[in-house]
Amino acid sequence: MKKQQLLITAIGFILIIVLFFFVKTAPPSTTKKAVEPVANNTTIQFSDILAEAKKKITIQQNDRLAGLENAVTRGNVKEDKIHVYHQLARFWGDSAGMFIPYIYYTAEAAKLENSEKSLTFAAQQMVNRLLVVSDATMQNWLASNAKVLLDKAIEINPNNDSSKISLGACYMFGNISNNPMQGILTVREIAQKNPNNLYAHLVLGLGGKKSNQYDKAAEHFLAIIKQQPKNIDAILNAAECYELMHNKTEAIKWYTVAKKLITNNADAIKEIDTRINELK
Repeated sequence: MKKQQLLITAIGFILIIVLFFFVKTAPPSTTKKAVEPVANNTTIQFSDILAEAKKKITIQQNDRLAGLENAVTRGNVKEDKIHVYHQLARFWGDSAGMFIPYIYYTAEAAKLENSEKSLTFAAQQMVNRLLVVSDATMQNWLASNAKVLLDKAIEINPNNDSSKISLGACYMFGNISNNPMQGILTVREIAQKNPNNLYAHLVLGLGGKKSNQYDKAAEHFLAIIKQQPKNIDAILNAAECYELMHNKTEAIKWYTVAKKLITNNADAIKEIDTRINELK
């Protein structure tokens, strides 16, 4: 499986959960309004995130964490710091089960390693989360931190389209600029150059949904379905776009296709049935 196919598979799994258990579809306004790009001036510091995270772990875990944090302070050799950052990442990811501290330390290690592989690995996890969170402050934090990593990765390999698409997603979904078109144009150019780039279509499709351009969004999701007929994420997104356009026939068609592909999630099937019945 190609790298960009793996990307949309990983993102899609999260999107399915978000779509059916946290998002309630609302019909589009009958009056079309221009989408104004708004920069998010509200920022959050990792120190604040870390302080809240520490409140949720045990005394024993806090003691273990303090030892690792002291090791970072004492470490003078780059390799030593990289090793401790990886330990901190494993602590937060495996022992504490908290994503943001985990990805922060993964990113810190990647910056020191400064390899395309480590930089893109950390950045992509941030972008995957960026595409599904709704909190504007967290979107901004994820996009800002992912951008730092992606800028470094693209400097190493300017020809990596996946990195460019992820960077475009940061501009489109992270409120890091007053000009999100800066990201859209890059992703669109890649999609036009390579119509088979599924990751580009996914990001453009989600961007179209965000800006209420449901017809354009549906085109991108259908482009994914054409190559991957069983891509449930693309199918559900296409169905929702048609629902938002009040095209009940197409919406029911794609919800029905999705239902046939979902065999082990009773809650998702129930939600799809509800939506189909509401559309009839």
